Amino acid sequence: MAREQMLVLSALDSAKTQWYHFTAIVIAGMGFFTDAYDLFCISLVTKLIGRVYYTVEGSPKPGTLPPDVSAAVNGVAFVGTLTGQLFFGWLGDKVGRKSVYGMTLLLMIICSVASGLSFGHTPTSVMSTLCFFRFWLGFGIGGDYPLSATIMSEYANKRTRGAFIAAVFAMQGFGILAGGAVAIGVTALFKTKYPAPTYAADPVASTPPEADYVWRIILMFGALPAALTFYWRMKMPETARYTAIVARNAERAAADMSKVLQVKITTEEADVMSSAGPNDKPFAKPFGLFSSEFARRHGFHLLGTTSTWLLLDIAYYSQNLFQKDIFSAIGWIPAAQTMSALDELYHIARAQTLIALCGTVPGYWFTVALIDVVGRFKIQAMGFFMMTAFMLSLAVPYEHWTAKGNQIGFVVLYALTFFFANFGPNATTFIVPAEIYPARLRSTCHGISAASGKVGAIVGSFGFLYLAQSPDPAKAAHGYPPGIGVRNSLFALAGCSLLGFLLTFLVPEPKGKSLEEMSRENEDAQP
Repeated sequence: MAREQMLVLSALDSAKTQWYHFTAIVIAGMGFFTDAYDLFCISLVTKLIGRVYYTVEGSPKPGTLPPDVSAAVNGVAFVGTLTGQLFFGWLGDKVGRKSVYGMTLLLMIICSVASGLSFGHTPTSVMSTLCFFRFWLGFGIGGDYPLSATIMSEYANKRTRGAFIAAVFAMQGFGILAGGAVAIGVTALFKTKYPAPTYAADPVASTPPEADYVWRIILMFGALPAALTFYWRMKMPETARYTAIVARNAERAAADMSKVLQVKITTEEADVMSSAGPNDKPFAKPFGLFSSEFARRHGFHLLGTTSTWLLLDIAYYSQNLFQKDIFSAIGWIPAAQTMSALDELYHIARAQTLIALCGTVPGYWFTVALIDVVGRFKIQAMGFFMMTAFMLSLAVPYEHWTAKGNQIGFVVLYALTFFFANFGPNATTFIVPAEIYPARLRSTCHGISAASGKVGAIVGSFGFLYLAQSPDPAKAAHGYPPGIGVRNSLFALAGCSLLGFLLTFLVPEPKGKSLEEMSRENEDAQP
């Protein structure tokens, strides 16, 4: 860079923490609040949807979603998210972060409402429209990953950058918590207004017609936080780093930065681009994603960020998707036939909210507090290692934990796996890709890393619906073939976590370094 570093970027790195930094966290973070709410609340309501649309008359057990429908409802948003991460990641580098930031939020608002409406009266029509809108909801959610991470990293100073990006991601914890809280509140309200007997007592009356409104309201509520932040997101200026490095307009970058961060830089100081001499280039010659220069500088980094996110999400999302079945196995959720439809949703929501409150949310904020002290590498390696240890602690004595009287110990260990996922790789795999790649490829590479993670989420949501089934065909859920059981599934997830620990050694440590140091944009390309 000219005179080692452009003044506009140096000013960003050394800027004091200001009010706008916290404003940006809230604006970007509320998008992740919505993301987590929308992606996780579907796991709360699938049991209710099964009762409403797939109960077979005369069956001794309430209706459940057929395996193919369940896999589609749980997984289709992940497919949309993966597509959105790749598309908006590329678009964010091509036309600018701000230009497409509002588009993703608008998609979330429209599709959250449309998911709840799910037109039609037959199970096929309702599920088809639900899957259609959840795909496009996921498409908008996917765009929020690379754009929010990149925007926050480019606004932040190098001393507290990790905490700011982590705080944006930590809003997911509140989104998960809100999903459970809304489900509990809406269900309690409808239970009071429309009391119903258990399924065993009266199969038809156990699912009142009004239950069809409950899951729709829960899904549509996801539009509210997104709508509240839409205006402020549209008012955010383009990041100074994109404007200075990619758009090559240092004067505009300085003006935008001065406006939001209250840092004054004169035009003469800022316009390094035009004043640089022939041997004092602001940046090395740009190189593309598929160039040999990118492979030389960042090839192993991209392998590290994609593979660790992939392995993390296999473990993380599979646990979320079958945790209600684990709660049933250990007795936290009574047998379905002993409850009404709304009672079952209430119990599932309460158990999932408790896990979020005790394990998920604290883990996120431990990361926020310590990431710029301990560093990304140590937190990620520790998180993967502890996840491996706790999953093995669950799997090896699994029969002990499921025996009567030992359920609390099982839940504590299960919650600790979530704690160390969030005080670990679930946060760091999101943060690091926004810090180590060049500005003109930063959003794209983050999108690729995040999309790799969603491949893992798809493996978890589709594969473990089948793998976690009992090896005994008589004990497998209706419509599912025998699987390897919950115990062996936990062994498989422990293996994924251990491999993630080993691949973490491919990821560099960005703590305390500027984005330009990490991306090596001030180095000349090798001939």
